Amino acid sequence: MGEVPDEVYELLAMTGSRATGAFCVLDQSDVDRLAEAALTILDRLGMTCQSPTLLKALESWGARVDLAAQQVTFPRSLVEDFVRRTRAEAQPDNAAPAFFRAPPMPWTFHPLAVYFYDDAGQQKRAGNRDDFIAMTKLGDVLHPERGVGHSLLLSDVPSEVEPLEAALLLCEWGHRPRGVYVQDVRQIPYLQEMEDIAGISDPYWHWMANVSFSTPLRLGRDIAERFVRMVRSGHYPAQVYNFAVSGVNMPATVAGCAALAGAELLALWMAARALSPDISLEGGLAWIATADMRTGDISYSGYDATIRSLATCEFLRRWTGVTVSPGGGEYNPSSIPGTYTALEKAYRAMTVAAFTGVHPAVGLGHVEAGLSLSPVQLLLDREVTAGLGLLEHPPVDEDTLGLDTILSVGHGEHGTYLETEHTLRHFRSALWQPRLFDRGGWAGIESEQAVLARAQDRVRELLAEYRKPEFDPDRLEKMRAVVARARREMQGDRG
Repeated sequence: MGEVPDEVYELLAMTGSRATGAFCVLDQSDVDRLAEAALTILDRLGMTCQSPTLLKALESWGARVDLAAQQVTFPRSLVEDFVRRTRAEAQPDNAAPAFFRAPPMPWTFHPLAVYFYDDAGQQKRAGNRDDFIAMTKLGDVLHPERGVGHSLLLSDVPSEVEPLEAALLLCEWGHRPRGVYVQDVRQIPYLQEMEDIAGISDPYWHWMANVSFSTPLRLGRDIAERFVRMVRSGHYPAQVYNFAVSGVNMPATVAGCAALAGAELLALWMAARALSPDISLEGGLAWIATADMRTGDISYSGYDATIRSLATCEFLRRWTGVTVSPGGGEYNPSSIPGTYTALEKAYRAMTVAAFTGVHPAVGLGHVEAGLSLSPVQLLLDREVTAGLGLLEHPPVDEDTLGLDTILSVGHGEHGTYLETEHTLRHFRSALWQPRLFDRGGWAGIESEQAVLARAQDRVRELLAEYRKPEFDPDRLEKMRAVVARARREMQGDRG
């Protein structure tokens, strides 16, 4: 497999990090014990898999396979040999200090929300075509250089053709459509046909949805088929994930989580190599949640959740040499947009940065742990991200030093820096000038309402700036015909 673009890793893990980080959560004896536990889990428990193709590939690769029972177990010697090879492939750690790099600015791309949050009405609704078009317009004006993608699920179309309808809307309303999220491999030929009509040549335009076990260690038919298609395409790395919930479908302890999650990701990596020996294993994600045993609420951003993600990623990196991301600031449980939600995301993302050395994305405008998408929250998440840019390596040169100005102001008897030309020239770039946040800090509910009002006004301004692209109407009609045919054929398959 060829070099994977950095942008693709950003989509996969929202970090692309190979850093080792400043802090550790495990010592070497911990790593050894977790490795022993993972080896035992894979040898004695293994995984269930509903894909005959994947089962046969694993059998040829050396795993023990019971085709009738759809059961796979992995001999210890096979796993140990695989780990030795991945460690040999790993890039050596770079101990030299690295400059801080701010996370990428949030944009409207593939992590789908189910609901659209109406900021003006302060209520959510199931995402629909109109809401999707509104988000496409917003992203088109807000970040034209990045383009717009499949950010919201269309609840008003059949699931069989949902990404096809989204692709059609992106081409009609976006100047730079960036693709859709594929849940069902049967949708891919139709999307490829639409891409040919539209003149799109990007192999990542139809992006494969998450591949992960239904913990513990169960790989359903649809996900297995998507995994096989993804791996054999030759375009993707082995983009495998773990989104389990500690205390529900995973052990309640950090150690148990890290052992089981590590075993799951390792099993998927071995399955990927059984299908495609040269596939890259970078870009995985271990974003583990915890359950509040008093209420049943799930959190991906609590302290207890974060340590599980960090421990799993550190364990895998130190044992196998493969870097896995612990995720970013998104998927916090806050249910309404606002500065609290933005800062809660930033806190989780900055904690991850402290342990990994790379700052992941703060947020993408989601609330309710990713279920809902809010235009106002998107702007607030972008403003926090822009502020983090001020932590990057500052320019130190003759102009920024302003030594003549320092000598001129002297001890301040005859003036201050506020009156100098140097300050006038630099204050816009050197000082934080938020457009929405109030630098004065929290001053009660009135200050929060003012921030939300400014953000809503800004959303309206951006939408007013939108101008529809001139996409070839003949191509649109041909694409609509593909969607109509897909609707007939795929719903017919459903019976």
